[in-house]
Amino acid sequence: MTLTIVGSQLGDEGKGGIVDVYGSGADVVVRYQGGDNAGHTVVQDGQEYKLSLIPSGAVRGNVGVLGNGCVVNPRTLFDEISTLRERGLDPDVRVAERAHVILPYHRILDGIEEERKAEEDLSAGTTGRGIGPTYEDRAGRRGVRIGDLLDPGTLRARLEYAVPQKRALLEDVYGVPVEDHDDVDADAFDVDALHAEFSEYGERLAREGMPVNCGAFLAERRAAGDRLVFEGAQGTAIDLDHGIYPYVTSSNPTAGAAAVGTGLGPGVIGDGEVLGIVKAYLSRVGTGPLPTELGRVDGQTPAGGGRPDASDVAEYVREEGGEYGTVTGRPRRVGWLDVPMLRHAARASGFTGVAVNHIDVLAGLDQVKVGHAYELDGEELETMPTTTERWADCEATFRTFDGWPDVDWGAVAASGYDAIPENARAYLAYIAEEVGAPIYAVGVGPGREQTIVVEELL
Repeated sequence: MTLTIVGSQLGDEGKGGIVDVYGSGADVVVRYQGGDNAGHTVVQDGQEYKLSLIPSGAVRGNVGVLGNGCVVNPRTLFDEISTLRERGLDPDVRVAERAHVILPYHRILDGIEEERKAEEDLSAGTTGRGIGPTYEDRAGRRGVRIGDLLDPGTLRARLEYAVPQKRALLEDVYGVPVEDHDDVDADAFDVDALHAEFSEYGERLAREGMPVNCGAFLAERRAAGDRLVFEGAQGTAIDLDHGIYPYVTSSNPTAGAAAVGTGLGPGVIGDGEVLGIVKAYLSRVGTGPLPTELGRVDGQTPAGGGRPDASDVAEYVREEGGEYGTVTGRPRRVGWLDVPMLRHAARASGFTGVAVNHIDVLAGLDQVKVGHAYELDGEELETMPTTTERWADCEATFRTFDGWPDVDWGAVAASGYDAIPENARAYLAYIAEEVGAPIYAVGVGPGREQTIVVEELL
């Protein structure tokens, strides 16, 4: 049995919480792409755990696997493991030997490039954690993999090839000196310093039994009857291939990447459940179009974008939803639910069901709107156009729903789906109809016990 969990929007849909809920029935939880840019918060027994790399199921006591499609910062990995151990947990984390390593120079170059892109209004809102440059090196065949950390000779050869190129890029292209620069750690561009540090990480990985041949490891666990959950990071609309390029992440959050990023065949993924996670409204960090945006966020909303006359609604949703980045703390742009985006996501990943989070955030509004379709050049579109430039030309056409009261959501969660206010259930039914998949779960608060499970999948 497999369950693949996919974000259907722009990230921040609450995937970690849903993974945590269904994790009680899982044996292994696998991240199949992304890195420590995937901030997610899990609440257990009133305790909040903020993770950015380790799979959410680690809080449950599952085996957590970082697949070969991930990029891994060993500093972050061991910091998170140590933090969880200090809080009384004992996470069992395995790392694919084929996963690529985020090195210090990746983070430095990421921050500089994002600054330059911001000058041209091309900022993707990255976290500056080196994700994109690491994936670039993977594609350019100059990357360092987890398996390389286990062999000091191979690691040195990889670094001796890559580091001079990175130093030249920093100094000759960006005009930033390595030496005597306040924002640049010279050791990040020193082969000996990098070799010493990352050889130690390799020794620790080996000592703790963490490196695995991911595909073989998962195939063995599946053959033994284990139930596997595949956890995607970010969301469909910022998928490298299927998202709003160039305002995208550097990997593929869609369900097809679960096969590529783990080493299991596509039939394994397709034979299981694919659960699309939907936030009941829309949020994002970064520049670029957002047809249903409410209000505006300076430095992120493009000139002429947003709806300043709805700033009060935007502020209400942002505060009620805590719409600030888990990793960066930046305020997120918010908007009404974008249904063409959901239809696009459902097609790209083949949702068998959806989980809708944060309907409690919208409680108390007199009316709740959705962007039902787009109008573009006098035509109605029910899904996203292929280019971001054309998406920017789209005008959202809205449907209006009667609002629902702010109730005791803990009592609602304890009672089940039928206790959800009637108008909110009408809203949920509309979402299910438009994406062509039933409601599997509804989140009405941050805690595990505040997710109403309609369909037990594992």
